[in-house]
Amino acid sequence: MPRDTTDALLQVLLDAPAPEPKLQEIGRVSEIGDGIAIVIGLARALVDELLDFGGGLMGIVFDQEPNRLGVVLLGPSGPVVPGSDVRRTGRVVSVPVGDALLGRVVDALGRPRDGRGPVGSDRQRPIEAEAPGILDRAPVARPLATGLKAIDAAVPVGMGQRELIVGDRQTGKTSIAVDAILNQRGTVVLCVYCAIGQRGDAVAKVIGAIRKGGVMDNTIIVSAGDEEAPGLSWIAPYAAMTMAEALAATGRDILIVFDDLTHHAHSYRELSLLLRRPPGREAFPGDIFYVHARLLERAGQFGARIGGGSITALPVIETQAENLSAYIPTNLISITDGQIYLSPRLVRRNQFPAVDLGVSVSRVGGKAQAPALRDVAGNLRVTLSQFEELEEFARFGTRLDDKTQQTLSRGAAVRGALRQPERDPMPADEQLAILVAAMAGLFDNFDEAKTAAAATAIRRAIRHANGETQELLGSGRSMTPEDRAQIIELARAAIEESVDGPVA
Repeated sequence: MPRDTTDALLQVLLDAPAPEPKLQEIGRVSEIGDGIAIVIGLARALVDELLDFGGGLMGIVFDQEPNRLGVVLLGPSGPVVPGSDVRRTGRVVSVPVGDALLGRVVDALGRPRDGRGPVGSDRQRPIEAEAPGILDRAPVARPLATGLKAIDAAVPVGMGQRELIVGDRQTGKTSIAVDAILNQRGTVVLCVYCAIGQRGDAVAKVIGAIRKGGVMDNTIIVSAGDEEAPGLSWIAPYAAMTMAEALAATGRDILIVFDDLTHHAHSYRELSLLLRRPPGREAFPGDIFYVHARLLERAGQFGARIGGGSITALPVIETQAENLSAYIPTNLISITDGQIYLSPRLVRRNQFPAVDLGVSVSRVGGKAQAPALRDVAGNLRVTLSQFEELEEFARFGTRLDDKTQQTLSRGAAVRGALRQPERDPMPADEQLAILVAAMAGLFDNFDEAKTAAAATAIRRAIRHANGETQELLGSGRSMTPEDRAQIIELARAAIEESVDGPVA
């Protein structure tokens, strides 16, 4: 380069204004533990601020004390040792949002876990957000069909509702949530499944079922496995809710599943105890109620001013020995708009889904339920409650009169009609026909195999009918005696054609 050109370039650089000084605050790691760190030297750091530990490891300011910060790590501590540098970022935890996430499997920070490359979204939102106020909400007035007879008829869920799925281990909680997602195939509802503290093989089975069911392209999977840092399990449901909120803001309906909040509470308790927070009942910190309330309050049916969409939440919680009065279950029952209780006693009787209608309740969804299904639901609960009460007495071998025998037979038939294999969600018109047939006594004295064959025959007949049952559900009117008689006649003919012998 000629000397004159070099001198001119140097002169331009000398005449240019000096760059602004860059202020950077650097602290040090004082202690390091399993999922947490104690940091000193960052007195101006804020609660929930992200700190950079280097090497891609980030942490969230969890506790502020004089001269020290309690930090939750969002990954394995790895090379971090006492004395390592820590830098402020001036940011809070944010995740990518938008349609680019549909069909993807990501972690709690929105990083891809499905081997399909980066998530193509340039929009980010903080994982913490204020729940919409009362004036920004609308009444729950539309049903969200799960495809399960025991739920859609007796414990209905409305769009914008928060319905808790609660039960002991291995009672089918995840199956109900997955079936609800599969039933959204062919609808406008988008789904978010958040796996918290689950084993990798369990999450893989759910992903496989969703893919096989053809709803993966309308679903976001957020996974924070049990082998990962507890900090990721702690922020996972908030990240999933943020992704759902971004979709709902465009006026769409979202179904979000948190599977499960027991693991979420345990991860929060673990972090709190490691950071020396005072323990309360069952060693949980005192703000555990607020931790879940501020998450679930973000769901609802929203008004037109904030997009007009909805977020329907199905949080899952695990009980031990059917103890519904434990700390976390009672907290969540008081936060949500009802619960679907899965009973181990019904599981032992091979009753799936094992929904105990005596304990399950929907405080909102009935207002969004089709009147025809609501008519059936009332009789269904009465029939089953009478049956279960008499069933206890019948075990003593007491001699029973004909009327009691008929009640027992009818109750067993109705309970059998509520059986449904997993991964087989059912349209509302088929559910209505099967339940009306069972309540009319068409399944009385059938064994399990015969009941399943009769239900299959009725479903086939409804599909080939002229659509009057579907019109009844869509019309918003109650079922007349003529409607009931027509459904019973159709079911009777279908059963007689498929099952040996005439139906009583």
